[in-house]
Amino acid sequence: MKLTPLCALLMAALCNAAAAAPAAKNVIFFLGDGMGATTLTAARIFKYKEEGLLHMESLERSARVKTYSNNAQTTDSAPSMGAYMTGIKINNDVISMADARPVAPARDANGNPSIDQCGAGNGRAAPTLLELAKARGKAVGAVTTTEMTHATPASTFAHSCDRDAGYSIAAQIVPGGAGYNPALRDGVDVLMGGGRHHFTPFDRVRNPTGRGDGRDLLGELAAQGYAVAHTRSQMLAAQPGRKFVGIYSDSSHLDYDIERRAEQPSLSEMALKAVDLLAPDPDGFFLMVEGGKIDHALHDSNASRALSETIAFDDAIKAVIERMKVLDPGLRNTLIVITADHDHAISMNGYGKRGNPILDIVRNYTDGQPARDADGKTFTTLVFGNGPNRLAQRVDVDSKAALQRDYHQESGVRLKGETHGGGDVKLFATGAGSQVFKGTMENTKVFHLMKQAFGF
Repeated sequence: MKLTPLCALLMAALCNAAAAAPAAKNVIFFLGDGMGATTLTAARIFKYKEEGLLHMESLERSARVKTYSNNAQTTDSAPSMGAYMTGIKINNDVISMADARPVAPARDANGNPSIDQCGAGNGRAAPTLLELAKARGKAVGAVTTTEMTHATPASTFAHSCDRDAGYSIAAQIVPGGAGYNPALRDGVDVLMGGGRHHFTPFDRVRNPTGRGDGRDLLGELAAQGYAVAHTRSQMLAAQPGRKFVGIYSDSSHLDYDIERRAEQPSLSEMALKAVDLLAPDPDGFFLMVEGGKIDHALHDSNASRALSETIAFDDAIKAVIERMKVLDPGLRNTLIVITADHDHAISMNGYGKRGNPILDIVRNYTDGQPARDADGKTFTTLVFGNGPNRLAQRVDVDSKAALQRDYHQESGVRLKGETHGGGDVKLFATGAGSQVFKGTMENTKVFHLMKQAFGF
């Protein structure tokens, strides 16, 4: 049937309206810090064997993301997360600011780098997705296994010329206090992570890396109506209806999952609690969840802990999706996006036989015997392109050593510490509006697609 011009116009208007309508009331963004493609593959084999899948890999949408920053082929976490949160390319070491150059903080009288030296006119704050969600009345939260002021969480709620300005970044999330970020309106609704020293006063014995300005930011947050938790049990007892901050480590990041102390919650527990606290908001919510210690283990050339952290991150994704399917059947109003900020210099090499433990030495697929290099030495399946573990002369690696939790894989180029890699990373998505995540895209486009799903 041929449409009349009027009908054609009406149909076009209806289609355009449907396309423009917001798809998602809620957006949950998962970030596996340093979780490049090789780490994903190795974690899959580590837990589920070659034929298995990680939970995130079973989602219906996937894409490939380019990670370079404004001034570097290989990004650090700050500009990559900033790209996801602001939609612009940012210089390395800079937190959610356009055209800013990094300026490391100066040390205070206690020897701690707590004096912000960014200065006026050094770049401009770029609105983050968390800030945009807050401005539209949504509840917002950030959860991490790193310090709360670390590059990834900071890029959701703060603006700084240098990622190491943790003390001033902490001040940006205290409503009404000096240095507060007014774009957060009445405050971030849920905050969880480590690094309590950035929030509490210096004490030469009890808190030697504490705040030189003497402020107790956790006390200030409590005075603003926040429930403040220091332990897992305090977190689990928190009830919806109040803003919440949980800082579960005195002076650094949270523990690796396989060594986690009883008083620290797991990433799955933190993410589920955040959902429970944010979901009652009638306007919906935005939540960022970071598995940050994948990156730490890789910098340490320690594949065992990196894979365990990736599995813990994947388990948190599964737990949250299951919870959201109860709260929002079919995820009709919820978009869930999972990706990484950058790759690492880890490589899976050799021609190992199927079923060989991924952390073991390479065993030939032909006869199961240990593979050997040109000098007749054994080697592990996982190695690093760079890092501190390059011997002047290689020696045999045996399975007993390679399979230990504390084994540090060998590297090709000797550096003091292993670096990030510049490779693309994977993205997975499900739920409302997820159909647009496909192909190879800039990391900045991820921001625009999430913003589009929200209808902003």
